[in-house]
Amino acid sequence: MPSFDIVSRTEIPEVDNAIQGAMREIGTRYDFKGSMSSIERTEETLLIKSEDELKLKQVQELLRGHMAKRKVDVGALDFQTPQKAFGNSLRQTVIIKQGIERELAQKIMKTIKGSKLKVQVAIQGDELRISGKKRDVLQDVISLIKDSKISQPLQYVNFRN
Repeated sequence: MPSFDIVSRTEIPEVDNAIQGAMREIGTRYDFKGSMSSIERTEETLLIKSEDELKLKQVQELLRGHMAKRKVDVGALDFQTPQKAFGNSLRQTVIIKQGIERELAQKIMKTIKGSKLKVQVAIQGDELRISGKKRDVLQDVISLIKDSKISQPLQYVNFRN
């Protein structure tokens, strides 16, 4: 019975490369001369530090640009609200989304069930397994999910016959 998995994974080494590129650009740009702007990664969170709101927004744009160059979907980043830090500086936490959350998995499941396609959907941790009798039906499911405009980047892996 043909099946495939829907997952949401972000390549952490590519995120690291994007951060290094952004930090290199921060170090060479004239408008960041003498500022204490930085981006740090710990596990699956990023910490952006900057002196003021303008520089914080510029660092965010740099990070988004370098992520796009490294082919990392920016939809995988969840920017939290900036917080006041030491002195007059700001710090912002950015969460790297990994896996499909339960609410999103149920929403995808509801979309597939509502389409009346003859497939079985199973939630397996932070993944979804879709199986059906025909390969064409599974390809219809993939196009249906792509058309449903889900903000989190999804990958369709492990396609088996």
